[in-house]
Amino acid sequence: MKLARMNLKAELVRIASTGEAHPIGKIASQRLRARAGIYRLLPSPGHVVFMRFTGEDGLRDDTDGAVVRLAGEVTHPGALCDILALLAQTGWRGELVVFEEQESRSLLIDQGNVLGVTTTVDDERLGAVLYRFGVLREADYTSIRAQLEGGKRFGDTAVELGILTQEQVFHHIRKQIEEVVYSTLMTADGTFFFLDGFDDARLPTRQAVSLHALLMDGVTRMDEMHYFRQKIPSADHVPVRSDSRAPPPEEYLPTFQSVDGVRSIEEIGRVTSLGEFATTKQLYALIQSQHVAIHPPRLSGGPHALVALANDALRKIFDAVDACGKGAQVREGLDSFAVGAGVYDILFRGAGPNERGELDADRVAENSLIIAAGADPVNLLKQILHEYVGFALFCAGSAVESSSEEALMKEVSKVLTLLRPVG
Repeated sequence: MKLARMNLKAELVRIASTGEAHPIGKIASQRLRARAGIYRLLPSPGHVVFMRFTGEDGLRDDTDGAVVRLAGEVTHPGALCDILALLAQTGWRGELVVFEEQESRSLLIDQGNVLGVTTTVDDERLGAVLYRFGVLREADYTSIRAQLEGGKRFGDTAVELGILTQEQVFHHIRKQIEEVVYSTLMTADGTFFFLDGFDDARLPTRQAVSLHALLMDGVTRMDEMHYFRQKIPSADHVPVRSDSRAPPPEEYLPTFQSVDGVRSIEEIGRVTSLGEFATTKQLYALIQSQHVAIHPPRLSGGPHALVALANDALRKIFDAVDACGKGAQVREGLDSFAVGAGVYDILFRGAGPNERGELDADRVAENSLIIAAGADPVNLLKQILHEYVGFALFCAGSAVESSSEEALMKEVSKVLTLLRPVG
């Protein structure tokens, strides 16, 4: 939200009483410079400025850009459902362009069908879709991207290199259309414009995907994903098999067999070629049947990343207790806890903690290998640091003022969630 407010300030323009327009923010200045020329100021409500390029003659000519048939603001996810329903019903031919912050998507529509899409979102480009649905290995994806120059298309390059067939590319262009339309429906804050007509040369293939069907599927997906997010917060979370359960129903078996306690939901979607949504839907059913449980995302960076997380929480704790003069009391309690547990003597050997409660990441990483003795050092370190930070927070809770305790608990609890070990 803070970033969104900053972007809004960067988009501000001041219209002086003399009628002159002056960009205030950097983004506003960039956008106006990119639109240098003569525009006609069209009649509009008092709180809206609507201009279109005409050139010196002030008349709209065929070379002045497509006619704007519809335009408006998007204020919440799903707001574009009515617009897509209208376009599906009327059969208009044109381009729906949707802007959200620095991203944009275009749907090329004719006779109630989406014939093609374009997007500036990297994860929605054809190569990324092929990778996300497991058609491309990461090495092949990287190799093809390295060959893209001079306006070459990803699909054409993949076929030329012998990595994909034309049938695979054609099929997943349709899949890309579906993904871009669903993402368009999720636009939460932006603007849309429906422009009259488009050049067929912009279509890489001749697809025709029913806009009505896409809209119905998209609405269902939005409703279901909102429901799934109660138990599966993100695609980065890691499903883990539960013990002592009979095999799940056959329709879920490939997904269940791909659950290894290491792969994230996104990664399982690639392995099974189901993609994120279908994988999330199946895992939700497996959670309901108690075949799997969902654990927090894995951290990149191994033991060093875990210590950095713990240090961030410990700094917050000791800053809070020092501010109210209870730092010595909390340090004494935490030292006693560490000595009593035994394992911390080895883990913290030569690693601190210092006055701010911070640990030396390199030494802790080395010492964790000794403690693990062949077991998973990362998960063991999670468990030990989770208990250590948790006890520090417990001590701080009785030391800081009640007005500060809630904020401290909220901040440190985020870290404890990430440090929670896999059972």
